[in-house]
Amino acid sequence: MRKNKVGYLGLLGFLGLLGLFSGNSGFYGFFGFFGFFSALWGRGSDERIDRNVERSCRNAFVFTMTASALFIAFIAALRALDVFQIAFSALFAGNVILFVGSFIYYNTRGE
Repeated sequence: MRKNKVGYLGLLGFLGLLGLFSGNSGFYGFFGFFGFFSALWGRGSDERIDRNVERSCRNAFVFTMTASALFIAFIAALRALDVFQIAFSALFAGNVILFVGSFIYYNTRGE
């Protein structure tokens, strides 16, 4: 059994500390990444988990490409550059939520 590499996403949780020092509350959402450290203390990784991670990454990639194209077209058509930050945040949050949701779905389905 190998160590599950998804657990290293927990290192992104330290970016939440930037919110304490800079006063920007937008960084506090990164504290949610500390939950990925639990994958490091699990049973490890096997072929099924690797396949489920690959499927979840595929779903997140398709979401990112589709939503990016729509957001960029929307921003360019309406010349609303002030919406770009919100669109980028929605892409990032949607990408992580879709990855985690897909991984939980594929893992509980047990295929």
